[in-house]
Amino acid sequence: MNHEFEAFPSPELALTDPNGLLAIGGDLRPERLLSAYYNGIFPWFNEDDPILWWSPDPRAVFILGEIHISTSLRKYLKKQPWRITINQAFTDVMAECAQPRLKQDGTWISQEIQMAYRELHNTGHAHSIEVWENEHLIGGLYGLAIGQVFCGESMFHRKTNASKAAVAALQQHLVKMGFKLIDAQIMNPHLESLGAKAIKRIDFITLLSELRNNPVNPMTWTTKEVILELE
Repeated sequence: MNHEFEAFPSPELALTDPNGLLAIGGDLRPERLLSAYYNGIFPWFNEDDPILWWSPDPRAVFILGEIHISTSLRKYLKKQPWRITINQAFTDVMAECAQPRLKQDGTWISQEIQMAYRELHNTGHAHSIEVWENEHLIGGLYGLAIGQVFCGESMFHRKTNASKAAVAALQQHLVKMGFKLIDAQIMNPHLESLGAKAIKRIDFITLLSELRNNPVNPMTWTTKEVILELE
């Protein structure tokens, strides 16, 4: 991948209101998307709007190795007969994430977005975590891997705490594989409850620049199943 893709201004030039808006327009070709994430930028826009590119300050992140699963969540998950997999239903996870949430009229995960990220998945850049109850998909998340950074995009659940199980499994798996950071983009109460921290954009960009070219264990995304350790 050639990252000499001069498509974006420096994230430090992003607006403060709205927080993080950096650029408008362009397209969702794989080269442009990878260049964006490589530089700490991501697309987020409504279906009828032009493509908007963001790099907010502060940035929500999970520092891998510092994640704590609460006692109550640990007890709850121990009782569940769930199975957790990697890259077994990427298209289905995206489609579920695209379903409108309560109190929302629509979704930003349009068909255009889904097509673009499916292409990234097919080329080995985008990945999913799936939570299953029997043969039913009840939770999951998807995002991109940039070196030793996982850029989380969206998550969903059909059963209580299924998305939390996906996040916990992802975190544990990435620690084993030598990853250092999960980019969660914009802080919200749900992410905070899962252990996300808000850091300055400049600190995030510095971390990203240190980790984005680091080699990754080739088994990271070929693993089929993740065992969630709850002891």
